[in-house]
Amino acid sequence: MRERDFGRSANLAFAGPMPHILSLIRADYEAAVYDLAFLANTSTDDGLIAADQLSDLLHITRAELAIVLGLSRDSVSKAARVRSPTTQARLRDMVEIINRVRGWAGSPQQAFAWYRSQPLPSFGDQTAEALVKEGRAEAVKRHLDRIAVGGYA
Repeated sequence: MRERDFGRSANLAFAGPMPHILSLIRADYEAAVYDLAFLANTSTDDGLIAADQLSDLLHITRAELAIVLGLSRDSVSKAARVRSPTTQARLRDMVEIINRVRGWAGSPQQAFAWYRSQPLPSFGDQTAEALVKEGRAEAVKRHLDRIAVGGYA
């Protein structure tokens, strides 16, 4: 097969699914714009996750937020401790995961319910909450990315 023929057959092979790919890109763009609002509602002007705003948005107390994160109550109540890298990392992981699921779940509260209760078969039926507490948030994010592009759970 000559190089010119290969190029033409390759273009024909991808002619069919292109509208589907474009609709996925458009849906991802629209979801990203919508997701920015959620992120803006949970963060401060200096880019930190605001525990009080997050707990208000999820309709839970700061004590409940601390339990979900696997941190002490003071970690999400005292200003100096909320700003610590450990607390911010755990808060950011939770917000990023909830943000990814929110589009499927319908609301931040429903995404939070998923985060706390939905067993993930790929992780031995552990919940996202349990995995984040174990320090495996990146694995959950990769799992959600795989599902978002049509992979298996």
